[in-house]
Amino acid sequence: MHVTGTVPPPAPAPQDTPGGPAHPDGTPDGTGRRTRRFGLPVATALVMGNIIGGGIFLLPASIAPYGTISLLAFGVLTVGAIALALVFGRLAERDPRTGGPYVYAREAFGDFAGFLAAWAYWITTWVSNAALAVAAVGYLDVLIPVNEHRWTACLAALVIQWLPALANYAGTRYVGAVQVVSTVLKLVPLLLVAVGGLFAFDADNLGPFQASGESAMGAVSAAAAILLFSYLGVESAAVSAGEVRDPRRTVGRATVIGTAGAAVVYLLGTLAVFGTVAHDRLVESGAPFSDAVNGMFGGAWGGWAVALAALVSMTGCLNGWTLLSAQTSYAAAKDGLFPAPLARKRRGVPTVGVGVTVLLASLLTVYNYASGTARVFETLVLVTTFTATVPYLLATAAQLFHLVSGQRDRVDRGRLVRDLVVASVAAAFSLWLVAGAGYQAVYQGVLFLFGGVLVYAVMAARGQRTANRAADR
Repeated sequence: MHVTGTVPPPAPAPQDTPGGPAHPDGTPDGTGRRTRRFGLPVATALVMGNIIGGGIFLLPASIAPYGTISLLAFGVLTVGAIALALVFGRLAERDPRTGGPYVYAREAFGDFAGFLAAWAYWITTWVSNAALAVAAVGYLDVLIPVNEHRWTACLAALVIQWLPALANYAGTRYVGAVQVVSTVLKLVPLLLVAVGGLFAFDADNLGPFQASGESAMGAVSAAAAILLFSYLGVESAAVSAGEVRDPRRTVGRATVIGTAGAAVVYLLGTLAVFGTVAHDRLVESGAPFSDAVNGMFGGAWGGWAVALAALVSMTGCLNGWTLLSAQTSYAAAKDGLFPAPLARKRRGVPTVGVGVTVLLASLLTVYNYASGTARVFETLVLVTTFTATVPYLLATAAQLFHLVSGQRDRVDRGRLVRDLVVASVAAAFSLWLVAGAGYQAVYQGVLFLFGGVLVYAVMAARGQRTANRAADR
């Protein structure tokens, strides 16, 4: 299935390229051994599993303060996410190596652009892990009271982060298995809420159309900035392209199918929650889907079942995001742009990258609980909104570069106009999200980003020194 409009170059010979495996049927994992590769079902589950994580279970409460106008933001966001999916699918056909946005930006614009994409995406992944763990605690509290004391909640969030990291250490075979199982288990209760909510829907629960007091455009942009977190993961198959069988064909299909499937579940599920939980209660809810099921069926058993499903969902999502974070730092380390230890692999998994990811996410989790921030989840989500748009925008710019640069052997002129429109929509969408993130999120995100510039300076200097020594011999 063609998803955008460039013609992929001939497949390279089997080799372990600097950015990761290049052979479409699988290459060594860095140790000389071949590892199991993901097929279309697992790659699609990776995309859907990473998109449908903590976001769908907590975000209805996060966007409720804006009113039902936030449902319009969902629609706009879905269009932008599909455009990004189409762009990532074609870029993966051109360059099916592990690393996703990093690989595309570096190939088009050089080392510094590649580094910025990898750095920003890497930050997004481990900050997202911290946010997911905080969201999971809200549902764990339905089963076991942990929110009565913030340090009990913090400990629970840390345990939830470390369990998926240990699963990653078992190897890519087990990562894929966990992803498929968790995706299936969470879709059942989500569809139950989405379908059942239509029968229990009460328009009186919706509340005001616009509740924030902002302009319509401002409310939609602000809601979309929070909702972007729920679509992070659209690039999952592209980032792990080196671990996908026949990536030139599979990545694009998995990305579009996974994104479209997640969008349907999101829109129906959020609408069901809005229509079954009173607006004033939803704004304060820590487990909106549990509240929705309790309202539909009465009692507490339904809420417990959904809380359990939410924990399974978030654990599976953390499992996938931990792998993506490690794969991004692995690809950059193989090219000398990240510290060398991050390029170590065992059983197909960058083990050092996994350890660094879970450690940083844990430290951020502890910091946020220690600071006593009232709405920890929303704070973390808005930071990821800015950092995620950096690699998205660079990857989209790479696609525009290839389409406009006149590479006749790689451009299908019959579909050039369509692909330019899709890439332009994806670029405009990314810029719009930066504007909607708000000044505080952009401020914090820029600090994270500029810290990376110093890291790049040190790594580039080390690379230059090594090259000078080699030239003097």
